[in-house]
Amino acid sequence: MALPLFLKFCVFTRQHRGKLLGASSLGLFTVNLSYHIFPEQTFRRLYQSWSKGEPAPLTAKLRDLFSDVLEETRLGSSGFTPFAAYGFQPVSAGVPRLPGGCLIGIPANYNSTKEDGAGTSDRLLVINGQEVDWASEPGAALRDTLTLSTNAQKFSLAREAIHAQTCGPILQASVAPVCLAGVCVSSVGIKQLLGLYAGPILLRGVFNALAVLLGFTGYFLSYDAVSQWLDYRSDRKAAAVSKAYAQGGLEFYEKILARNRLLRGIIGKQGETMYAPSGNLFPKNKLRLKHAPYTSRRDQILHVLEQQQE
Repeated sequence: MALPLFLKFCVFTRQHRGKLLGASSLGLFTVNLSYHIFPEQTFRRLYQSWSKGEPAPLTAKLRDLFSDVLEETRLGSSGFTPFAAYGFQPVSAGVPRLPGGCLIGIPANYNSTKEDGAGTSDRLLVINGQEVDWASEPGAALRDTLTLSTNAQKFSLAREAIHAQTCGPILQASVAPVCLAGVCVSSVGIKQLLGLYAGPILLRGVFNALAVLLGFTGYFLSYDAVSQWLDYRSDRKAAAVSKAYAQGGLEFYEKILARNRLLRGIIGKQGETMYAPSGNLFPKNKLRLKHAPYTSRRDQILHVLEQQQE
């Protein structure tokens, strides 16, 4: 019973493979982009900062800071919505050109100054089950890595806005359907070239399994390559806004690397598996590197800064 159904399914897919491929690619693209099409319903619920059981409001200081960034980068304020996010680095989702717009999450530590520490030392931070004592030497060092200058804050917000404005999410969402279409079209062509359709069905099954394996490998490699290219592009465009932005970018990545090195020592053995001695993040999967290393991003901005000073 199962074999005749399987054979009918194979015949059906062969007759309508073009339509099925188109529908599958479009569906895959839509699913990957849904996170950015509906950022209010997906992204904001994950990253919204809360205070006393209610969404934390974004301070006027940070709203003005973000407005200055959009003005200085000439991106325009249309389509961008800032909000208060948890964590210590800006996050973003969405595309300004889409109806849902782009949400930029700004962390509370961006309210901090070296004098008051607002947004950092008044927050509860637990590491290894123990609350961080901001008055201690490690706590003071950690607070310093979380306190950024205005230029560094502007750079980090600019790179998120540029990533969205230049359709970075759409390019990332396109990788999967492009790989799917490439694998399907190439495998059909190779099978026709080798005459496998006239051969045993088992042989075609083995070939299809190998094609799927190569397809997944190609997808992972392509996705990581596109993600890293987008990271470098966003950094380069943000640093090119002005010399102040480039200096801010250099400080931003220096502070991230310093913080990661500090956490590597504070956390202990687990920290050694998460952070490299340089301050880069160790990938969760050794076969993949989804984001460009912080050290190479810093070096790229240093190169941009040197060019600006010439």
